Amino acid sequence: MYTEIQRERPDGGNILTHPDYIDGNPDLIKPKKLLNPVKASKSHQELHRELLMNHKRGLGVDSKPELQRVLEHRRRDLLIKQKKEEEEAKKLQSPFEKELLKRHQRLDQLEKEQEKQEDHAPEFIKVKENLRRTSTVTGDEKAA
Repeated sequence: MYTEIQRERPDGGNILTHPDYIDGNPDLIKPKKLLNPVKASKSHQELHRELLMNHKRGLGVDSKPELQRVLEHRRRDLLIKQKKEEEEAKKLQSPFEKELLKRHQRLDQLEKEQEKQEDHAPEFIKVKENLRRTSTVTGDEKAA
């Protein structure tokens, strides 16, 4: 049975059938080849063109365009310059500013220590302090 199927095929073993539009029937609409959206995009075409030009020049794929290299170099130099200026500003603080900074740090440490001490106090002491405050406030209001 398999040999009969092979004999009946005139195309010599090709499994794919021929499309009807090749026959030249004018009533049929001929299909158009679908466009690849990636290849049709403008950015892909520009990138491909740049790669071809670099290949013709003998440049490697890793090399960047000159404009991009210059812009990156400027950006890097600008960041380095800004960091240096910030460091110099820190170094050139006056003694008065340094003392203010030290006092501010000491005050922050004291506030943190007080918060820790308040957190460690038992609950009944906190409630008792709140009751004293409310009783003195209500007592003052009655006297007035």
